[in-house]
Amino acid sequence: MTGRPITVAGEALVDVVQDQQAREVPGGSPANVALGLARLGAPVEFATWLGDDARGHRIADHLRASGVRLVDDVFRATRTSSAVVRLAPDGQPRYEFDIEWDLPALPQTPRWLHVGSIGAFLEPGARQVAELARRTAAAGGTVSFDPNIRPALLGSAADERVVFERLAAIADVVKLSDEDAAWLYPGLPEDTVLDRLLAIGVQIAALTTGAAGSLLATSTHRVSVPGERVDVIDTVGAGDSYMATLIWQLQHHGGTFGPISRSMLTELGRVSTRAAAITVTRPGADLPSVDDLVPAGTEPETVTSR
Repeated sequence: MTGRPITVAGEALVDVVQDQQAREVPGGSPANVALGLARLGAPVEFATWLGDDARGHRIADHLRASGVRLVDDVFRATRTSSAVVRLAPDGQPRYEFDIEWDLPALPQTPRWLHVGSIGAFLEPGARQVAELARRTAAAGGTVSFDPNIRPALLGSAADERVVFERLAAIADVVKLSDEDAAWLYPGLPEDTVLDRLLAIGVQIAALTTGAAGSLLATSTHRVSVPGERVDVIDTVGAGDSYMATLIWQLQHHGGTFGPISRSMLTELGRVSTRAAAITVTRPGADLPSVDDLVPAGTEPETVTSR
């Protein structure tokens, strides 16, 4: 695919995984989304904040190997951020963070901007992320947002819900997990959470529900997409894989989308679910390539009304 890249803005860090033996692997939700988009063949640039150290350059090399372009001035942090990851028996990760976050300047307004996770909430970078999102929307670009909530780094749910909704109101596409929804909107049913997102202006809202699958909603359609039965190794990167694949499908034929039919909404969820299912069968955030998802000689279907 040619043309201007998708811009992903957010944190990249080293996951220090504590399992049979301690190991360090590149991570961070926005970094994973950038990686996933590049592996699917999308042009992507990544605005992040790394230390000029061994960990930072290892992350950069990992992303570049899959085709991600790093924007200028990313190596300005005093240290590369890290997270200690401990996997529960069911493969779910638990994190302890050491984060430094800011955002390098982007002289060009993105045509598609994806933001999320720590980078959307932690200052001083969060303020710049929000401004970049506003700038993108004002210029007619598309904004996608995945909060990927990390409670250990945040204030109260009530305070952070204000931050979340302020950014969600700018976004065209919002994906959150059932855990995100439960933290941001305790006690609200999942359908009510989707209603709330649509009411503040989100065009496509997706809510992932782990092995059960996902719910996707627009102002005219709502679908439930079942999960795939697979042998889970760990769930690191599953939500990021879903998000990257959703973006990839939506922008594949030009970066804009009109009214979406029920069948197309279902297909968006089905392919994104497939990507997440592939990821959980692999250790770490090893997101799928386009060849893993799309049979040879075919392309994702254009997102248009039918």
